[in-house]
Formats: sequence, C-alpha cells, structure tokens
Amino acid sequence: DFIDNSAGVDCSDNEVNIKIALTAARRAGRLSEERRNALLEDMTEEVAAIVLEDNRDQSLALSIAENDGAGAVDSQVHLIEALESIGALDRQTQGLADNDTLRRRAADGVGLTRPELAVILSSAKLVMQDAIEQSDFVGDEAFEPLLIGAFPHQMQGQFNKQICNHRLRAELIATKLANRVINRMGLVQPFELAEEEGVSYAHAAAAYIVAERLFGIDTMWEEIEEADIAETARIELLDKLALAMRGHMADVMRVAPRLTSPGEWIEELRPGVDTLDRATGELLSEQAFAQSDGIADALIKAGAPEKPARAVAHLFEMDGSIGLAHLAHSSQIDARDLASAFTHLGSQLGLDWAQGTAAMMSPSDVWERLLVAGLARDFQQMRRDFLKRLSRRKGAKEDMRGALGDWLEANQSGVEQFRSMIGRARRDSNVSAAMLAQISSMARQLLSR
Repeated sequence: DFIDNSAGVDCSDNEVNIKIALTAARRAGRLSEERRNALLEDMTEEVAAIVLEDNRDQSLALSIAENDGAGAVDSQVHLIEALESIGALDRQTQGLADNDTLRRRAADGVGLTRPELAVILSSAKLVMQDAIEQSDFVGDEAFEPLLIGAFPHQMQGQFNKQICNHRLRAELIATKLANRVINRMGLVQPFELAEEEGVSYAHAAAAYIVAERLFGIDTMWEEIEEADIAETARIELLDKLALAMRGHMADVMRVAPRLTSPGEWIEELRPGVDTLDRATGELLSEQAFAQSDGIADALIKAGAPEKPARAVAHLFEMDGSIGLAHLAHSSQIDARDLASAFTHLGSQLGLDWAQGTAAMMSPSDVWERLLVAGLARDFQQMRRDFLKRLSRRKGAKEDMRGALGDWLEANQSGVEQFRSMIGRARRDSNVSAAMLAQISSMARQLLSR
C-alpha cells in the first residue's frame, strides 16, 4: 500500500519544500503574495511530473529486483539481516518470513514477492538516507544539482539562492541521493559494496555520485528509461549498467578511502578519465574488447538497441580508469602511458582474463559473490600498486613500457610459470572463485619481486 500511495506523500512533500523556499524569497523581498500564488498554480503540472518520475523510478527498481528472482534471495536475506542488526527492520511487524522459509522458496525457484521487496526497498532507503544526512559531506557543492533538480524549472533560476540555502537542504539531498542510488543500483549492491570495501553507507552513496558525473550515467540512464523498447530489454540494460557502475564505485572507494569532498575528487579525476575515454581504441587489450563485444552482443540479442547496448558495454571497457587517473595525477605520469603499461602487464600475465572473469561472475551465494567482486578489484589494484612502485625506478616515468619490459625480462622464469598456470585455468570449463583466489595470491607474490 505504501508504494501505491507514495505519489500522494511525495506530492505533499514537494508542496512543503517549495513553500519553504518561496517563504524565504518573500522575506527577502523578492516575491509578492500575489506572484507567489500565481507561481504555485503555474508549477502544478511540473510538480506532478516530478512526482510521477520519482515513482516510476521506484517501480522500475522493484521490477529489476523482482526480475532477479530466486538467484538473488541469498543476497537479499543477507541485506535483511544487516537491516535487522541495526534496528531498521522488524520481520514480524513488516510481514517478512524467516530465512529458512525464504531459502526453501528459493530452492523451489521462487524469489521474494513484490510486496516483500517493497518492504526491503523502503527500509534500505531510510537507512541510506539517514547515513547521508549525518555525513560530513552532505553540504558539498557536488550535490547541489540534485537539490536544484528537486524543484520545478520556474524556481531553479529565479530562486536558486533560496533553494541552495533551503533549511531542509541536508534532508532533501539525503532523500534524493538515497532514492537515486538504490533505484539505480538496486536493493543489494550499494550495501554489499560498503561491506566489501569496509566503508559507510554514506561513502557508498558519495562514490555513486562521483562515478555518475565522471561517466555521464545520468544521461545514459534517462535514455534507456525513455527508450521505446521491450521492458525485458530495458531491465537487462539497466541491470548491466548497475553492474558496470559497481566496479567504478569500488574504484572510487579505493582511491578515496576518506571521501569528504566528492566535488574535489570529480575535478581531480575527470581529466585522466576523459583522456582514457578518448584513447580506449588504442589502449585496450584484445581480451577487454572481446568481453565488451560479448556484453553488447548479448544485450542486442535480448532486444536492446545497438547504441545503448554499446554505451553500456563501453562502461566495462572503462573499468579501472578511475584508479589509473588517480595514479596519473598523484605520480605526474601521462595517463595514456600508465594505461598502456597497465594493459601490457595484464596481457603478458593473463591478469586481464582473470579480472574480466571475476567481474562477470555472479554467484548466488552472498559470500562467494563478495569474494569474486573483491577479486575483480584486487586484480586491478595489484597492477596499479606494481606500476606505482615501478614508476619510482630511474627513468621509469619517462618510459613506463620500457621499464615494464625490463622487469618482465628480469623475471622471465616466474612470468612463464604464472602464464602456464593461467593457461590451464582458461582451459578449465568450470572456473571457480577458489581458483581465482589462488591466482590472485600467486599474482601478488610475483608482482612483489
């Protein structure tokens, strides 16, 4: 019921928020009572559009979660337990069955029902909203577009100051950001990411905004949402988009373990990310291109138009660009030179295959899911750490590929042994998380030489 009635509540909230801003404008002598009343009437249709858009996004989020079906139950149960542990959810009063019952249903191929998912959605959003509201960075200017976008266009220019200084600024930003992150990333992924990287829920939300701005995700999401395509294809596109974003958000969390100013991180990372975006054709390995083509082809086969399918696949091509952009900025090395050495190292050792395999695995067991997601990031992190150490060698900054070639030659025996192991793993038809974990351990040992 609360999902069905949320438009009415949302409409009331918008009315209160608008009137607070207009009251501030009246007190500042910028708005008469007559003009205020005329403006409120004039904005009615746009407020309705804002409300309906919010509710469409929420319903779409439920559809995506429902589409995940029985395979997602284990991860959803893990989230339920996390929400219970902080007192944010009570199964008895909110009609959720116990774990054994939910898992028995999943074993029979039945996922959580839409009302059950709605309960989790609501609780998750409230938890995320509270975390953002209490964070150190909620006042950062990077969130102002979210705040301003919550108001009709008739107010955004003329009353910009009143909106930005709104007395409910923190609450509005927290609500809008929590909605955006969970509607677009899904019920589980933001919380899994926070657990995987050991950061707060608010940090995960801030990482979303950084990644969204760097890759233009807002525009991409809206184009997919408004496209005239079958709903199954739309859900598949958005599901893959969220999976790509998970990797980019994890990279933000790793380069910015204390994300106190998202706006500053966006400005620092943008030049390097843009440089790498323009150079993907010359920098990516055959393995990366093959994986990207496979993702796009699968989406097109599912009914997605080629343009958004290729755009989503390109996000996977850009995996790792945030970490490389940060390293390029901090070490004062050209981002393309770093990326070239990064790609060559991955190709020579087979780490690009290991990383791509881990990134595309989606096991139903929540702990295995966390493990492979962490491994995908580790295969990147160990290469970046290696290049950071390599850059300190004499002359390396001017010729990273040359310095890498010298290292590969000096460690030829170990490299050949490792490549042989990768070859055996690639021929195995049943690549497991345990296999990738062992590869990660041996790769870290080799790269420490």
